[in-house]
Amino acid sequence: MSVNYARHFSTRTTPQSEPIPGSRQVPNSTGGFAFAVDDWARLDRFLILGAEGGSYYAGERELILKNAEGVRRCVEADGLRAVARIAEISASGRAPKNDPAVFALALAAGMGRQDTRAAALAALPRVCRTGTHLFRFVEAVERFRGWGRALRRGVGAWYADRDPRDLAYQLGKYQSRGGWSHRDLLRLCHAPVSGPAVAAVRWAVGKPDPLPPDAADPTSPLAPLAAFEAAKRATSVAEVVRVIREYKLVRECVPTRWLAEPAVWAALLEDMPLAALVRNLATMTRIGLLTPRSDATYTVLGALADADRLRRSRLHPVALLAALRTYAAGVSPRRAEPPLFSQRVAPADRSNTWSPVPRIVDALDAAFHDAFAHVEPTGKRWLLALDVSGSMGWGEIAGVPNLTPRDGAAAMALVTAATEPHHFVTGFTGRGAKFGVEPLPIGPRQRLDDAVRVVSNLPMGPTDCALPMLYALERGLKVDVFVVYTDSETWHGDVHPVQALRQYRERTGIAAKLVVVGMVSNEFSIADPDDAGMLDVVGFDTAVPQLLADFAAA
Repeated sequence: MSVNYARHFSTRTTPQSEPIPGSRQVPNSTGGFAFAVDDWARLDRFLILGAEGGSYYAGERELILKNAEGVRRCVEADGLRAVARIAEISASGRAPKNDPAVFALALAAGMGRQDTRAAALAALPRVCRTGTHLFRFVEAVERFRGWGRALRRGVGAWYADRDPRDLAYQLGKYQSRGGWSHRDLLRLCHAPVSGPAVAAVRWAVGKPDPLPPDAADPTSPLAPLAAFEAAKRATSVAEVVRVIREYKLVRECVPTRWLAEPAVWAALLEDMPLAALVRNLATMTRIGLLTPRSDATYTVLGALADADRLRRSRLHPVALLAALRTYAAGVSPRRAEPPLFSQRVAPADRSNTWSPVPRIVDALDAAFHDAFAHVEPTGKRWLLALDVSGSMGWGEIAGVPNLTPRDGAAAMALVTAATEPHHFVTGFTGRGAKFGVEPLPIGPRQRLDDAVRVVSNLPMGPTDCALPMLYALERGLKVDVFVVYTDSETWHGDVHPVQALRQYRERTGIAAKLVVVGMVSNEFSIADPDDAGMLDVVGFDTAVPQLLADFAAA
C-alpha cells in the first residue's frame, strides 16, 4: 500500500495547527501558527491600543508584561528611534489614550542608555502635555530609576519652559493625581522659573499671599489662579457664573458644591473645550441643561458638527465612541452590563441615570466618522471581514469599558464602508454557510451603535481567518482588497489565510491584497511580512483610512 506523502507536507495547503513549511511562522496562543510581528510593529500596537483588560488568551498583567518587554527591546536596540516613535504617535493624536506613551517614555528615561535617557527627558513636554501626564510619568519613572540631576532638570524644564499663563492653567486645573502634586514635584526639581511664573509656583507650593493684586486682571498671566481663588470664595450661583464667564474658568476649577447647578454648567459650556464637552454630556443631561429643545443642546449640536473644531481638538474617535456608548445607554458605565450598547442595565440610582437626547446621540455618531481624516475613495472592490470569534469578545480597547475588539472591528469597518462605495461586509462565525461566513447588515448609512449591536449578537465560533478568501472564491466575488479585522489568533482551518489568498489570486487572476487590522496588542499577524501584497495596520489608529487607501492604490 502506497502513501501519499504530499498530503502531509505542502506549502500550498497546510492546516492552521501546523506551520507552513519553509515559512517564518511561530506558535500563537491558541495552538495554531501565525507570523510574528517585529518589536517595532508591536510598539505601535501597544502605543495605540494599550493592554488594559488583557485578551482572551492573556490576562491583563501578562499582556502588559509582554508589551513592556517589547518596548524594552526597542529601547535597547535603538533608543533614539524608540523615543522618536513614542513622541510621534503621542503628539500626533493617533492613539486613543496617552497612558501607554507616557509609560513607554518613562521606561526609556529609566532603562535606556545615557543618550536615550537624555532624549526621553527632552521629549517630556511633547508626550506629557498636561499635569496629569506629568504625574503619571513621574509615578512610572520611579519604577526604573531614582531622582538624579538629569531627571530633576527634565521635570524642572517642563515647568520653566511653559508660557506663564499656560503654567498657571496647568497648576490650577491639574493639581494632583496618583499621589503626586505640583507641590511635590516643584520641591523636588526646583524649577528655574522667572517673571510671573515665580508667583504661580509660589501659589502651587502653598506660600502665603503668592498672587499680586493685578493677578485678578483677566489679561494677567496669573488670571487662571486668581479665578480659581475667586470661585472658592464665591457665595452664590450668580457669583460663580460671573467668574466663569469673566475668566473662562474650566470645570476642574469650580468647587464641587456648585456643579449641580444648571446655570453653572451653562456658563461653562460657552467656552468648554470639545473634549470636556463630550466627557460631560451625561452630567449636563442629568441636571436638566440638555433637553430636546434647549439652547444648550443646540450649542452642543453645533460644536459636534464643526469639523474644523473637531480637528483642532484632536479628539480621538475612540473618545467619541466611548461617549456614544455611555450617553446612549443612559446609565453610568460603571453600572452598565456588557456587551456594548446592551439594552440591559443593572439597577442604578437616579444620580447615575439620564434620558439621552436623540439628536445628540446622532451627532456623536456623525462626529465619530468626522474624527478620521477625510480620504478620497479608491474605486477598488473591498471585502471587509470581521473576526467575531470568542477571543475577539474579550478585553478592552484602550481601556474603554465594554469596548471589545469584536465591537471595535465593527466600528472600524464602518469607517471604510463610508469611504469606499464598492464594499461588501462579512463576518466569519463558523456557523451556517459552507465556509462559516455570512454577510453582515452593516452599511455606511447605518448608525454606529446599530452596527456594533449587529456583531454583539452574533454567535461566537472558532477562529479561521482564511474564511473570507475561501468565501469569495466560492461565490465568485471579485475583490481587490480583503480587510480582516482580527486578533490573529487563528487556528481552526484546513488552510492558512496567506495560502487562501494565494489561491484566490491564482484562480481569479486578480492581484488581490490583504490588510490585517490588528485589534489586540499581541505579537501575531496572519499577514506574511515577505509578501508585498499584505499589510499590517493597528486598529483605531487615526491614520488607518489613509494607510488603507494608499496601500490599495499602490
